[in-house]
Amino acid sequence: MDSSYTKGTSEEESAYTVHHVLAHSYSFYFLLFIIGIVLDFFYPITIFRDSIWRSVGFLILILASLLILWAQKTSRDLAKTEKKDKEAFCRGPYCYSRSPTHWGLFLLTLGFSIIADAGFVAIFTIIAFVISKLIFLRKEEAILAAKYGTPYLEYKKKVKF
Repeated sequence: MDSSYTKGTSEEESAYTVHHVLAHSYSFYFLLFIIGIVLDFFYPITIFRDSIWRSVGFLILILASLLILWAQKTSRDLAKTEKKDKEAFCRGPYCYSRSPTHWGLFLLTLGFSIIADAGFVAIFTIIAFVISKLIFLRKEEAILAAKYGTPYLEYKKKVKF
């Protein structure tokens, strides 16, 4: 969950820890995105030849942006919730995915790669997503599990995606 809650001695220290992990994850996405753009500039790979793909890419871009906005608003609302139980975590897009912002970021960059017909960007987007899930999101979830314990672990069992 993209929240500022982690285990720590104070809220400021806690917020820094989760945000630190998320910042590394987003920076990693950005770095691979830039590498993909540079490679596509020098070695273009055409994947999406039909013009219909541009419309699909644009639709994905819009839906991804809305998903990110929805996830961020829901995350801010959780911060205002006093009682942190399993139901508190399962709100908005967090009822379907424990990391909707990362899914939105993935879809956002994938949509761009489709619109720009940038094969390397698409490839590096998939690589960034997988590495983010395996490294950064696991760290974030460990921090949240340490902070919230059983309620978060129950939520994690309920929402697998």
